[in-house]
Order: sequence, then C-alpha cells, then structure tokens
Amino acid sequence: MRRTALLLAGLAAGWALTAIAAASAMPASPNIYSGAFGDARPLASPVPRQTVSYDGPYAPGTIIISTKERRLYFVLPDHQALKYGVGVGRPGFTWSGVTVVANKREWPDWTPPGQMLLRRPDLPRHMVGGIENPLGARALYLGGTLYRIHGSNEPDTIGEAVSSGCIRMTNDDVTDLYGRASVGAKVVVEQ
Repeated sequence: MRRTALLLAGLAAGWALTAIAAASAMPASPNIYSGAFGDARPLASPVPRQTVSYDGPYAPGTIIISTKERRLYFVLPDHQALKYGVGVGRPGFTWSGVTVVANKREWPDWTPPGQMLLRRPDLPRHMVGGIENPLGARALYLGGTLYRIHGSNEPDTIGEAVSSGCIRMTNDDVTDLYGRASVGAKVVVEQ
C-alpha cells in the first residue's frame, strides 16, 4: 500500500514537473507585448521579416513596395534587402509611382482625409496617437500623396489588400523600418 502511494506520488510529481518544463519552454505569446502605453499591442507579423538578396537598380536606403506581392523591401548595402510583409490598398485603392519619405512620426495622430470621411462618416474626425489609433506605432508620410507607410493595430491584415491606399505593417516591423529609413528616402510603389 505504501509502495503504491509512493509510486503514485512520484508519478504525480513527474507529471507536474513535465507540465512546468513544457510551460516554461513555450515562448510567450508572439502576438502581444506590453507597449509604451502600458497596454498589450500587436507585435508579431504573420509574414516574418527576412534578409534577401537584391540585385535591382535602386541604391541602399530605397524603399520598394510590391503591391502585387504585398511585400516591402528596404535596400541594404552589399546586394541585400530587408523584406517585410505589408497590407496594401484594396481593389480600387491601389496606386503606383515614385515618391519620397517626406516626414516621420512616432505614435502619430490621425485625421482621416475628407474622401475617407465621405465613404465612412462614422469615423472620428481626429484621433490622438496611441494603441487604438489605426496608424500604429510609427508612420512614414509619403510626399505628394495622402498615403503613409504605417503601423497597424490589426496585424491580421498584413499580407492582405484591405487599406484605402496606405501601406500597413505590424508595429514591430514599422518601428524597425522607421529606424532605418531617412526623411528624403526614395519610395517606389509597384503594382
């Protein structure tokens, strides 16, 4: 009887240790972390950032957006580029052209353009920067356009065609790009 009790206690302890080890080996949820505002906010991209070979015509520091691929490339030295997943304009809101990064903002405020308010009168007229703001953690404003490359509080839209023309990235990816891209950097948007 005592031997059976010891055997059962040993098994229970082993199961508990196995459960603890498994739980500690599991990474924390990759989709959330405590951000600057003390709230949980999206972090991980469904499309992991990666370094790829690049033999195109653009100089290091150039941003190339392939709306067809739903990818953004930041050209690096030595024939390489960083490749990010992005969300792009939905049908009827795609565009292409060459522009520059005209401005950059951390936790930007958002004022929807008039055209967007006509389509969506339910939108707020202005939102201060923060976790609930659709521009996310960072925004790179594209000169001569109404568009931005910006973070998103909807990371599940990355890799999709859902925006009104802006280029969406996860907050983690846009923060990385923001630190690399300079005001004045060339931005090439291809269909």
